[in-house]
Amino acid sequence: MSHSSGKSRRSFIKKALGTAIITGAAPTSVFSATPNQIIELSQEKSHVKYGANDQVNIAVIGMGIMGFSNLETSLQIPGVKLVGVCDLYSGHLERAKELYGNGIFTTRDYREVLERKDVDAVIIATSDHWHDRISIDAMNKGKHVYCEKPMVHRLEEGAAVIATQKKTGKVLQVGSQRVSSIVTQKTREIFESGIIGDLVVVETYMDRQGGNGAWQYSIPTDANAGTVDWDRFIGDAPKVAYDPVRFFRWRNYQDYGTGIAGDLFVHLFSGLHTVTSSKGPNRIYATGGLRYWKDGRDVPDIITGLYDYPASDKHSAFTLQMRVNFADGSRGGESLKIIGTDGAITMGWGAVKVVRNKTPKYPGFGGWDTFNTFSSAQQKEYEKWYKANHPDPAPEMIEPGTEYRASEGYDANYDHHMNFYKGIREKATITEDALFGMRAAGPALASNKSYFEKKIVNWNPETATVIG
Repeated sequence: MSHSSGKSRRSFIKKALGTAIITGAAPTSVFSATPNQIIELSQEKSHVKYGANDQVNIAVIGMGIMGFSNLETSLQIPGVKLVGVCDLYSGHLERAKELYGNGIFTTRDYREVLERKDVDAVIIATSDHWHDRISIDAMNKGKHVYCEKPMVHRLEEGAAVIATQKKTGKVLQVGSQRVSSIVTQKTREIFESGIIGDLVVVETYMDRQGGNGAWQYSIPTDANAGTVDWDRFIGDAPKVAYDPVRFFRWRNYQDYGTGIAGDLFVHLFSGLHTVTSSKGPNRIYATGGLRYWKDGRDVPDIITGLYDYPASDKHSAFTLQMRVNFADGSRGGESLKIIGTDGAITMGWGAVKVVRNKTPKYPGFGGWDTFNTFSSAQQKEYEKWYKANHPDPAPEMIEPGTEYRASEGYDANYDHHMNFYKGIREKATITEDALFGMRAAGPALASNKSYFEKKIVNWNPETATVIG
């Protein structure tokens, strides 16, 4: 079945320009002879004034890098007020008061946050192994939840989070901001137009170089058993003696984090699933190793994965190739390239480019072909036969690329947080809810399972569960 049938070039151009500000060529030349046209995408920040009854009071649980980042973004949303923060390192609590005032509530026990009547929603930015427990407890206490990705630490934890969201009716949004980006939404429009024909393969990578990129985060000099609540941090993880490296660089350890797959593959799955409306792969295989960052971590610093996606009413069957390398001597970079029979879409964080290279209807002859090995008489006979049986000699159609670029200063984080608060205030649909979150986290965590167990993992994308 062709998923590009009935999609005209004209309808695509009209749709593609619907939310764009054009710089350069006229709209009618998007796929004409003008090469490398750039179309700017922009979206204004909300300036709506909310009354006291519409104010959303928030608390942040986990004040590490993402905790502070998410809080800064949320406080840009009109009508959002910070009430309190929770963290297991006293220095993070001190920093929160330095930035947001001594009047905010601080604690090391997240349950104290959930007991507060003045907290409407929580941002959970803890280590991965606390995500499911705190999310479930928060929703059961009547709080809305913004949970950092991946939604869960273990594959078997997803069902309970999904069930709790359904039971409580609370808003849960997973924090993979690419889902809400205007670049991702434009990519989805392009894909759904059928302009690249039938989807065949997706190539994506997100590479890094350097210590910070490989999670060798700074450890404060005052970190000790008094300033760090180690026992509370451990939670249901195996009991080990206090170790500041494990606390501040928890992503490096399977006991608390989900490695490359849980941190970065999830972004790539989330973006791809949004663009293609896919529910996920059904066959997963990953490999890699610890090649460079041999600093005591027990997760790989390079991992590659292969994923087979079954056909759906939104796309043809395709294969995904995914990679993250933490020792990339080419200085890192990332890309998500969606390749179809008639073109390709390349999406980054700030821009998307589409090119058409339509597959010819007929194979042609000559060039690197057996035609040139025929006798002169047979070549003439074959050419005569070919033209008689292939009446449309139209050559391969190559069209220049068009790039859609987010305007300077655009912030997908803002839009993602705005969508979370719209879900709370207006009951707007949350795209990255618990089920979507598990459909992105699941294949990532299954990649870890495949890597460590050295086997193919079969996955049910409908139920977001492992098969067998």
